[in-house]
Amino acid sequence: MNCQDSKSQLQAYLDGELDLTRSLEMEKHLRECPACSQALNSLSLLAQSLRNDSLRFPPPASLEKRLRSALHREGGSRAQTLRWRWLIPALTAAALLIVFAGYFLTRTPADDLLSSEIVSSHVRSLMTSSHLIDVPSEDPHTVKPWFDGKLDFSPPVKDLTTQGFTLIGGRLDYIANRPVAVLIYQRRKHVINVFVWPAPKGDAKSAAQVRQGYNLIHWTKSGMTYWAVSDLNLAELQQLAEELQNQ
Repeated sequence: MNCQDSKSQLQAYLDGELDLTRSLEMEKHLRECPACSQALNSLSLLAQSLRNDSLRFPPPASLEKRLRSALHREGGSRAQTLRWRWLIPALTAAALLIVFAGYFLTRTPADDLLSSEIVSSHVRSLMTSSHLIDVPSEDPHTVKPWFDGKLDFSPPVKDLTTQGFTLIGGRLDYIANRPVAVLIYQRRKHVINVFVWPAPKGDAKSAAQVRQGYNLIHWTKSGMTYWAVSDLNLAELQQLAEELQNQ
């Protein structure tokens, strides 16, 4: 097992999802590789932090009652009472906002972890041609059948040559603890990796982000999750995403 294989399976190893043979290979590699061992420790600490109950602080149910009682004891004019009645839910909302803001600032959203994993895979694919393409072809009728028997789903493969995006092949990858299909397109000298796997929920509109200098666009449609990543400018990457969604 090399570092590339190890890093792609660290989460599965941490969750106890690897079979015995792969687990033993992973343990051997971790004993010999300080970098992968450190990556596993960081992943483990992150998982523990996300499960920490101290990140959650729901206000007690008696808070509003206690505030109202205190105000009644203080007395005051009707106008003051009305102002305090308005202020109580505002204070409660402000307290909740502070609590939730602190929670979100101290956690790492799942999509952030996923997008980082996708960018890492994209960068690895560009290192050598053997990492980029398993089945080199511009013909969707060659690329699509190649995935048969290798995945538990059939990814849609579109020909976008007339739109300026040339299909150059496909490959298998491992993202979010599962095998996924990757369709590789090219726009001028820019390589675009489109990751595809079944979606757990319904359709979702495309959302863009930038990570480590790469543009990513994510959407779900017709039971499939899509992540497109490239150093291509965001406007043209969005055009690719729209073409894939419209066909």
